Amino acid sequence: MDQGDAWSGIVRKKSRGLFDGSNLYRRLEVEFDDGAVRKIKVNRDLWKQLEVGDRVVKDAGADPSRG
Repeated sequence: MDQGDAWSGIVRKKSRGLFDGSNLYRRLEVEFDDGAVRKIKVNRDLWKQLEVGDRVVKDAGADPSRG
């Protein structure tokens, strides 16, 4: 999946971690409308806005946002 892709789905899980030992990464596990599930890295503001069960959308060329 790259910046040019468009998708939408439901947040199934939120997580964060120090995967490289120095930077805190925030991820969402998203179930897409087609049933596929992937982990998506998001910024802090969006991570704080979303809860499990919320819809998240990404338009082509844009960052993910609350839908």
